[in-house]
Amino acid sequence: MRNFGSDKLSALDAKFEAQKIAFGPIAFQAVRVMRDLGILKKVEESRKKGILVQEISEDLNLSKYSVQVLLDAGISCGVVMQKDDKFILTKTGYFLLNDPLTEANMDFVQDVNYLGFYNLEDSVKKGKPEGLKVFGKWKTIYEGLSSLPEKVQDSWFKFDHYYSDLVFPLVMPLIFADKPKHLLDIGGNTGKFSIKAAQYNPDVKITILDLPGQLNVAYQNIENVGLSDRIDGFPIDLLNPKNAYPNHVDAIWMSQFLDCFSEEEITHLLSRAFDALVPGGILYINETYWDRQKYVASSYSLNMTSLYFTALANGNSRMYHSDDMIRLVKKVGFEIAEDIDGLGVSHTLLKCKK
Repeated sequence: MRNFGSDKLSALDAKFEAQKIAFGPIAFQAVRVMRDLGILKKVEESRKKGILVQEISEDLNLSKYSVQVLLDAGISCGVVMQKDDKFILTKTGYFLLNDPLTEANMDFVQDVNYLGFYNLEDSVKKGKPEGLKVFGKWKTIYEGLSSLPEKVQDSWFKFDHYYSDLVFPLVMPLIFADKPKHLLDIGGNTGKFSIKAAQYNPDVKITILDLPGQLNVAYQNIENVGLSDRIDGFPIDLLNPKNAYPNHVDAIWMSQFLDCFSEEEITHLLSRAFDALVPGGILYINETYWDRQKYVASSYSLNMTSLYFTALANGNSRMYHSDDMIRLVKKVGFEIAEDIDGLGVSHTLLKCKK
């Protein structure tokens, strides 16, 4: 394994970084409120000439005090800067307002994670997603996904789909170069991948495996695009290792799926995939591995996302190191036919042959 991280900061800089962490939740909320109330947008609209606190206060019907304390915090967060009495947006502020990745991540943290993360310590101690209780009494977030408040669902799916939407067009040629006839979409969620695949290849038959509640959403989406004749569903509790997949298939797709499970659960999921495939069949695993990222920001985001699994999703999974996943794949009998990095924002595709 390669080495990760460093300790090259001066003592003074290191102490400042420690303060950023100590006040991190407050900084997050300050910037989010500035974004959601339109304060950052007003600063952006003023461009390089800047804008006065009083002008923002009057335009947004907020007290001068409220605007001032938020902008002061914004200076320390690096999202605005002050020249004389006027405020100007920084590059960081620009990305907070205009970058879809940042928006998806921020909304995911606010709407899905923020309240539940108060229970992170209990989640770590008990090995259960104790933060999930802010939404309901489910064992995992997946059981309750279709019942979550609408805003929470919207932010969850926006986060999930932002990454997958960019990678799906890139993997289609890689999958269909192998000419699969019957493909299982394991954990197919809303049916988004299955629909894209069926539209890409007019001959493939696809079966989505997921919980009944998720399949009901997928069925509606599939019907809306007229693909019910080639895409069907197979209701299944994937966490039950006794529940076999439909067999005699030549391809299986798992996208942003295995990170939702512990290593023991992944072993069961992979073993059932191995059993379901015909000899020579291929399992395609599309995942984001924190060690395979080109940029430090990507690794940072993935390692923070791991804690979402700890506190809210299921209490026992994470964004994996690629070596761990490859070890589990080989453990159940697959060989790695291809290992392709750099797909979309941060994905790696493993083609695992039986």
